[in-house]
Amino acid sequence: MRALVVASPRVAEVTEVPDPTAQPGQLVVQVERVGICGTDVELYTGEMAYIEQGFTRFPLRLGHEWTGRVVEVGDSADEAWLGKRVTGDTMLGCGRCSYCLSGHQHVCPFRDEVGIRGDVAGALAEKFVLPSRFAYEIPEHVSLAAAALVEPGGNSLRAVWAADVRPGHEVLVLGSGTIGLLAAQFALAEGAVVTVGGVRPGSLELARSLGAQHTRQLDELASSESDSFDSVIDATSVDTMPGLALRLCKPAGRVVYIGISSTPSRIDTRDLLLKDVTAVGILSASPGLAGAIASFASGAVVPDSLVSEVIGLAEVPDRFEGRRGADAGPGPKVHVDPRIVE
Repeated sequence: MRALVVASPRVAEVTEVPDPTAQPGQLVVQVERVGICGTDVELYTGEMAYIEQGFTRFPLRLGHEWTGRVVEVGDSADEAWLGKRVTGDTMLGCGRCSYCLSGHQHVCPFRDEVGIRGDVAGALAEKFVLPSRFAYEIPEHVSLAAAALVEPGGNSLRAVWAADVRPGHEVLVLGSGTIGLLAAQFALAEGAVVTVGGVRPGSLELARSLGAQHTRQLDELASSESDSFDSVIDATSVDTMPGLALRLCKPAGRVVYIGISSTPSRIDTRDLLLKDVTAVGILSASPGLAGAIASFASGAVVPDSLVSEVIGLAEVPDRFEGRRGADAGPGPKVHVDPRIVE
């Protein structure tokens, strides 16, 4: 079968690799759609911290935002999965440690991460293997675009849960990328009044088309009045934004950190304490996957317009280098259909 293989930093090509086979407790999935995210780009360039830390190594098989259909199972216990549309958790905990046993497999110190950490090949291929205990069924009426946005959707939904969003709350989302725009949509679904802060005019226009009542430039927000929002979600990769998020949050409000910068970011804990603000960090989608699927299935959140284009595997290295197709739309997310043969 065809798969994208990253042999070394910035060296990637579509290669023929052996077809996967399901072992007991595993599913083979025919991949229908995969999203490209910033983590994939960091792995491609070799800048991802996991490489230096020894958690992953080249060659790499990327892709952790995906959907597809089960075409093979490893034993009779999983036969009910055959033919079903699925997505899956990225964080594959060991299942034995205290974190896994308490439902926190996404912070398991022994975990693999699909297409990111350990030896689990990702979904940028025609087929790939997933342990059945990490699979989630996708209703047939959910679009392919939405199904492949479940993983970032789960992250964003967790951020909104952590922000304790209520009807009428003033919520600021810093960042107008995929996570930020999804968080804005989930907050809107809860009845919040949402402001999205970003840089690119096209992404802010998209935020307004999704229902955000207000949009602001990040540099404009940096000079705005303190204590303006009931909750603030930082979905940027800018090291100055965590401090700004805390400053703009009202006393007794909530700040949620889901973005991460490549350089250390700092907050003044005196502000955190004296304003009695609750700060929450979000690592993964795991506890939010089922909720994201339910929201997409019900139509409470319709994320399809976040996808700018759908490409084949051969075009992925160009997108890793930051190039977009001539017909790409304004959405921040590029999707890949491995069934497309250029």
